[in-house]
Amino acid sequence: MGVLDLSLTVHAHGDAPPDVVWERYADLRRWPQWSPQISGVESTGSSLKSGLTGTVTGPFGIAVPFEIVEVGIRSWAWDVRALGTLLHLDHRVVPRGSGAETALRMRGAAPVVVAYAPFAKLALRRLVTW
Repeated sequence: MGVLDLSLTVHAHGDAPPDVVWERYADLRRWPQWSPQISGVESTGSSLKSGLTGTVTGPFGIAVPFEIVEVGIRSWAWDVRALGTLLHLDHRVVPRGSGAETALRMRGAAPVVVAYAPFAKLALRRLVTW
C-alpha cells in the first residue's frame, strides 16, 4: 500500500438470514436491488466466481471494471478500478442472532475509500434487511 492508502471496515447487521444475504451477494443481477449506487452489472457470468470480470455501473452512468479475485464460504473479494485507482474490497457474511452481519473491508486510496464508505454502509444495511 502507498502512503495515501487506507484500510477501512464497515459493518451492518439485520434480520435477513445469512443464506439470504449470501444469495443477494452471489447473484450479480440482484446487486442494484440492495445497492442504490449500482445501476447495473455487465459480467462474464451472473454468479460470484473467482476470475469473473466485468463492469459495474454507478452514479452518473460511470462504468468501472472489476475482477472477482476470491470466493469462499460466505466471503468474497474483488478489485475495482475507480477514479484512476485500485480498490480491493473484501466482503463476508456471518450469522448474528436470528439474522446476519456483513462486513466490508476496503483498501485503496484514502480519498476514494473515505468517499465510498457512506454509500457502502447504506448498501450493506439494505443487504441484511428483509
